[in-house]
Amino acid sequence: MISRSAKNGGVAAQPGEGEPAAGADPSDIHRGDWVERNLAPRWRPYARLARLDRPIGTWLLLFPGWWGIALASQRWPDPLLLVLFAIGAVTMRGAGCTLNDIADRDYDGQVARTRLRPLPSGAVSVRQAMIFLLLQLTIGAAVLFSLNRTTILLGAAVLALIGTYPFMKRITYWPQVFLGLNFNWGALIGWTAVAGALAWPPLLLYLGGLLWTLGYDTIYAHQDKEDDIRIGVKSSAIALGAHTRPWLFAFYGAAVLLWGAAGHVAGLGAIFWACLTAAAAQLAWQAARVATENPADCLHKFRSNRAVGWMMLAGIIAGHFA
Repeated sequence: MISRSAKNGGVAAQPGEGEPAAGADPSDIHRGDWVERNLAPRWRPYARLARLDRPIGTWLLLFPGWWGIALASQRWPDPLLLVLFAIGAVTMRGAGCTLNDIADRDYDGQVARTRLRPLPSGAVSVRQAMIFLLLQLTIGAAVLFSLNRTTILLGAAVLALIGTYPFMKRITYWPQVFLGLNFNWGALIGWTAVAGALAWPPLLLYLGGLLWTLGYDTIYAHQDKEDDIRIGVKSSAIALGAHTRPWLFAFYGAAVLLWGAAGHVAGLGAIFWACLTAAAAQLAWQAARVATENPADCLHKFRSNRAVGWMMLAGIIAGHFA
């Protein structure tokens, strides 16, 4: 996640890569992964707090920022900006996950998938996690302050959303909306980092991204719904229940329409529309085929959204040329 919602997986799930077999340990801490193979024991809990072992959340945070940069660039996006946003995505996704784990440490200890995370397992203390959070926020701030004034102000404005999101699952069945507001903010600051001021294309891109997140994080939340009901945590998966599938089509369909509107207003060409059609087909496949009672399939479908991110990025860049 930043929470137990989205933000935790890796690449498209294959046997042995995070998609548990029947009867397997449901924990999302996978023994023998690259963290255990390559990092000293003292550093492993921090890598897991930042979800460096499960990069899909970083991709889902990064793509809207890259889309915003590409949409505003007219031609090829500035490689330095792409790198800066990648660094920012890694650090801020890590900061969000760390904050969420601090807030959720008592809940996470009661959920099979999250009970072995660093805080509920005792691998790090709350004080150590807080220090690590401050370090990540400092790096993120350094990236932000390398950008223009408008972007700095927009980046600062999202901090309130980041700070409140971990608590939304306690008071509303729609924490995924707040996650979408957070995770797609990069569409706005990516645009302003290039253009210096907001306009309709990034706003439409942002709203489409919000609905995209609402769809994929609802899929993700179905993994934990039984534990969430037991401990009193809310989610869109619980709210929608057996009616999830038509709502996924609605969320994803609206996202595609808004992305198309952004491309139209920005004057993108035929290649953008071809890539958007491919992205729409991928999203329709998710909505049609996801097995919401199968946590492994939910994780697989959730992780497949990285392909949507790449399709959109390719379409926006190429759409400036043809």
